[in-house]
Amino acid sequence: MTAHAASHGGLPLDGLTVVAVEQAVAAPYATRRLADLGARVIKVERPDGGDFARGYDQVVGGESSAFLWLNRGKESVQLDLKDPAAVEDLHLLLERADVVVANLAPAALGRLGLDAASLRQRHPGLIVCLISGYAPGGPLASKKAYDALIQAETGVMSLTGTPQAPAKVGVSIADIAAGSHALSGVLAAVRHRDRTGEALPVQVSLFDALTEWMAHPLYYTLHSGNAPVPMGTSHPAIAPYGAFTAADGDSLLISVQNEREWVRLCTDVLDAPALAGDDRFVSNTARVAERTALDAELADRFAAHTSRTLTARLDAAGIAWGRMTSLTDLPSHPELARDGRWMDTGTPGGTVRTLRPTGMPGGRTAEGGAVPALGAHTASVLAELHAAKGES
Repeated sequence: MTAHAASHGGLPLDGLTVVAVEQAVAAPYATRRLADLGARVIKVERPDGGDFARGYDQVVGGESSAFLWLNRGKESVQLDLKDPAAVEDLHLLLERADVVVANLAPAALGRLGLDAASLRQRHPGLIVCLISGYAPGGPLASKKAYDALIQAETGVMSLTGTPQAPAKVGVSIADIAAGSHALSGVLAAVRHRDRTGEALPVQVSLFDALTEWMAHPLYYTLHSGNAPVPMGTSHPAIAPYGAFTAADGDSLLISVQNEREWVRLCTDVLDAPALAGDDRFVSNTARVAERTALDAELADRFAAHTSRTLTARLDAAGIAWGRMTSLTDLPSHPELARDGRWMDTGTPGGTVRTLRPTGMPGGRTAEGGAVPALGAHTASVLAELHAAKGES
């Protein structure tokens, strides 16, 4: 069992058992969050290498950084689901589980008899959560759906980068969106089952999850007739808004929200009072219309000061700013130096630091959960199941 923080009455999902027939990112993200909340998560992996996210890289003492991120606090059981005996072992697991989360291809789940209808018929009290690329039964149900492909299909890439160079978001937002929706759906289904006894299924597609995130620009386009265009670090309706480079090479992103801030930026930060009275930039509407000229004027003035001077002046002027932080510098960010922001996590290659999950009720989270070696719990979990069934 996963080690949990036992003080103050335990964790919200203590006693909940989740079977995860999963790979890659979307389902593992959802089930790791369930493990963080105290659920026992039993991860079912293929015998030939397991979850292929294990092989994305080997930078964490021989383990994958993605697998570290997504699989803390789980138990790993290897089952060859092409073997009918292994499928029966899986059903033994499901008989004792509260939730199953799966993101194998819908066709593969159907061949194994692990589609939602079959699972609900055999295990009527089980909450079945299935994650797919596109909606099962829809026109693209069999289409491959990796994260970047979904970013392209849902229009995310039409808003990211620049008009000349569309870009994908640098993290797996389609997978994370789907995993987040799966998590909230499972929690709602658990609550509903606890109240009524009815086990409702949860179905999430990567396309639908990311389309939900795209609803604001979608509605804007539907009702205005004009689609937003990618603008790098700029904002379509606010100026100045974007990244500027200081004399020492650091880039700072600023956001000026009103005319008082615009005047203070010119006079108190950039030593350019004449710019505040320039007719081209007399209002936010004018500045948006003259964004190219405005950005050029500001770029020259930002380049005349060090980032230390600029940030001190921006703070004094009450103007919002953020540093364009590299991933190399992110671990030393002051927000990540706060007490309790990191936790020690065991891996097959040794103990490493991982980020403590956010948004945990009362700040309580599972402690001591490790990233499992492939099949580390196969023998113990199967022995537990067969003993419960009365087999020797």
